[in-house]
Amino acid sequence: MKIRNTCIVGGSGFVGAAVAAQLAGRGIKVRVLTRRRPPAMALAVLPTVELMVTNPHHTATLARAFEGMDAVVNLVGILHETGRQSFRGCHVELPTRVAEACRSAGVRHLVHMSALGASESGPSEYLRTKAQGEAAVKDDAGILPVTIFRPSVMFGEDDRFLNMFATLLRLFPLIPLGGAHARFQPVWVNDVARCISECLGESRHFGKVYSLCGPKAYTLEELVRFVGATIGKPRRVWALPGALASLQAFALEHLPGKLMTRDNLRSMSLDNTCPGPFPAVFGFQPSALEAIVPAYLAATLARARYARYRQNAGR
Repeated sequence: MKIRNTCIVGGSGFVGAAVAAQLAGRGIKVRVLTRRRPPAMALAVLPTVELMVTNPHHTATLARAFEGMDAVVNLVGILHETGRQSFRGCHVELPTRVAEACRSAGVRHLVHMSALGASESGPSEYLRTKAQGEAAVKDDAGILPVTIFRPSVMFGEDDRFLNMFATLLRLFPLIPLGGAHARFQPVWVNDVARCISECLGESRHFGKVYSLCGPKAYTLEELVRFVGATIGKPRRVWALPGALASLQAFALEHLPGKLMTRDNLRSMSLDNTCPGPFPAVFGFQPSALEAIVPAYLAATLARARYARYRQNAGR
């Protein structure tokens, strides 16, 4: 089917920006739902993007936002619970409302972002609710075609993963690391966005669940050391044993920003790697982390250096 209009729920975030850019590049009109306009303003420069300020947690509101849309992409997800946002609310209840609103508005294809390792028997609430969200979407969408993506941890210019470690490595000579031996297979956010944009309206993708990973798996410690070498800040990494890792996660989850929580640590007890190769149906191979990350981490380093120059010059 021909897709001319697509609505992105959660479009103002890291993944949403990449998906919106891919769709705009294909000439597809994109409606981005956002609670507040300022975080999404960078997307307004894309020629086919429309920003709509709305509350996505009401089915009737969503149905109105989906009117005239051929497809909907739901990217909403959280890594940490806050006072206003719960795993169940974002990963189960919202996808249920999205699927119901799609049926009500006559949407013809729904793409849902889940997570690698999603399982109702998973070790963490994050992974369990991601699996429950998948089930809810399939049940409530009815005959509406649904495609589900399960990416590993994603990297890219504005990621909160490798950039976070780059910040820590610049600040501290020693990095105590919980979950140091956890394994990840990071995938470039633009590769994920490309898969999402290319699957829209294509019947061969209806009803499919795709796991998306990069070409190589790493332990968390290896990733931290790679970032350190890339930014010229090699540091000692102290792999914390189980009890100390849990204590660190407990402490960090009570600090502003929540760098890690005990639920995150439980998620990392499972390998975040794909059971097979990148899906051949998309016709390309994913980019290697080593080919992408140095460019944006070096740019971040340069921006920080220029900011210091301006500060020292009193500007």
